[in-house]
Amino acid sequence: MSSIDASTQFSLSRILSFLSPVSRSSPSRSILLPASSSNLSLSVSALSLRNRQRLATIRSCNSVEGEFQSVEEEEELAGIEDDVESDFEDVDDENLDVDELELEAENAVREYSLSLSQELKIEEEPIGEKEARGRKKKRESIKAVNIPDHLLPKVSIVGRPNVGKSALFNRLVGGNRAIVVDEPGVTRDRLYGRAFWGAIEFMVIDTGGVIIVSKSPTDVMEQQLSVSTTIGMEGISLASREAAVARMPSMIEKQATVAVKESSVIIFVVDGQAGLNAADVEIGDWLRKNYSHKSIILAVNKCESPRKGLMQASEFWSLGFSPLPISAVSGTGTGELLDLVCSSLGKIEDTVVQNNEEGYVPSIAIVGRPNVGKSSILNALVGEDRTIVSPVSGTTRDAIDTEFEGPDGQKFRLIDTAGIRKRTAVASSGSTTEALSVNRAFRAIRRSDVVALVVGALACITEQDYKIAERIEREGKGCLIVVNKWDTIPNKNQQTTLHYEDDVRTKLRILNWAPIVYSTAVAGNSVDKIIVAASEVEKERSSRLSTATLNQVVHEALAFKSPPRTRGGKRGRLYYCTQAAIRPPTFVFFVNDAKLFPETYRRYMEKQLRSDAGFSGTPIRLLWRSRRKSEKDAGQSPASKPKPNLTHK
Repeated sequence: MSSIDASTQFSLSRILSFLSPVSRSSPSRSILLPASSSNLSLSVSALSLRNRQRLATIRSCNSVEGEFQSVEEEEELAGIEDDVESDFEDVDDENLDVDELELEAENAVREYSLSLSQELKIEEEPIGEKEARGRKKKRESIKAVNIPDHLLPKVSIVGRPNVGKSALFNRLVGGNRAIVVDEPGVTRDRLYGRAFWGAIEFMVIDTGGVIIVSKSPTDVMEQQLSVSTTIGMEGISLASREAAVARMPSMIEKQATVAVKESSVIIFVVDGQAGLNAADVEIGDWLRKNYSHKSIILAVNKCESPRKGLMQASEFWSLGFSPLPISAVSGTGTGELLDLVCSSLGKIEDTVVQNNEEGYVPSIAIVGRPNVGKSSILNALVGEDRTIVSPVSGTTRDAIDTEFEGPDGQKFRLIDTAGIRKRTAVASSGSTTEALSVNRAFRAIRRSDVVALVVGALACITEQDYKIAERIEREGKGCLIVVNKWDTIPNKNQQTTLHYEDDVRTKLRILNWAPIVYSTAVAGNSVDKIIVAASEVEKERSSRLSTATLNQVVHEALAFKSPPRTRGGKRGRLYYCTQAAIRPPTFVFFVNDAKLFPETYRRYMEKQLRSDAGFSGTPIRLLWRSRRKSEKDAGQSPASKPKPNLTHK
């Protein structure tokens, strides 16, 4: 046999030895290298046998010539022998406690999640400690039930701008869901939130200020024009901006009308400090003429003093309803208001909503820069004008939740968000509303399962898109990239898509695992692919590798490429590996020293997990936990053990 034939035979045998298929198995706990496990010895023996077969192959090939054919083969032979001796040196330690390591892995995930949440802190709006404790105590005292949102009775809050509707909404749902600032026209879309009083749970709907029935909406329009036509609107002419803002009141009132129509109870809010207004009279007439069959409660807000509140509320008797003085800020009178709401719901809702046990409903947050078509995508998916769509930048302020059922019957919660601009741009604008809107968008990412990152086709990828992508990856959320307004790209062909995808992958390299969907939301083209892709991403994000699959992937990764040696001759060794969590998939590697596994090797291990086991569309976390020999001594108490070092991929 010639030297060429011998080297060729060795190369082929080496390649074939690593081409064994890896398959996904049913969900179960995933363990690697437990000394007490029976399949450990089989796995280690099989790997050792494979390495020794490689040794035998080289030696048999070289025995024909009677000597090594090259220095490279001799070095490779020494490396294989060293791998067999070092990579699995401490694997057979009988003192490894699998249950203890599994518990330690869970603790490692909790520690990492806590530290990451502190790093990615989202600015919270101030709530009094006493009020927060009271809300928490009330929530805990209520028995948790799983009633779908669409089965709950609905209560809408309507009124003219700046009367405190959003503040009352926050009071009823128990949180800072709606943006509350001292300026009119902040709330535009319908905002839903679950609330309860006693044993009754219902859905509260916040609406924008109704001003079209008013004779003088000039002040509100001027304020909206001064903000909305100047922020991030460089690509749209001033005439188009002013025309869009001029249509805003009618679109806001259309959303309010939808909320009133689907509600059983209507809370009509007026301002007790400002007194009776012409707009209040017209809204009252509108409600009486069109919705007299519904229960209408007149709430006179901003009545902090109970004694003065009765005097402030007295002038509103002329509206034809019984006025109830309340204060959304201090909570005065809200108990009586909720009593009226629940009694009205009891009269109207003859049938009790049954507690239908439903499974997990994933949430999909639609995020991106301003004017990339986020609201258009939501409307195209649900098939109605759920949110206001306008060329005016910053039209969406709150995070809008909408339940949606896919073609296959899978239910989702869609979350439309405000456009996220650069932090410096938001700060320089001085707009408190925009700062709160961006804060709501970050909160939506945190409470979502899958994030649809929307980018404009013509604008392509910007630095701000990359910043948002970084946030999504660090939050551990599944992601798909939606290239919207694809119809604006001229002379498209197959090569256009390939070049565009290469550009996206290059500029958003941190999301190189995320699928890409091309859509035109205004025309409704390919928007259904967004839900299909999001469903697949959620499945991958919730997947768990079986013992056999994880063993096979990591074994072959170690065999193909061992951890590099340091200058001092030290090399990292793996004792144990487990998938400790899902959403996102999180793996904990117990090693002799985490510092011996450089960043390049950790990326290599992640790449092997992705190529052999999937996880498309979701980040995966690899936590490396140092575990010294002294920690495995049987006589050492857990309290006396030094705290292991924990590092992330």
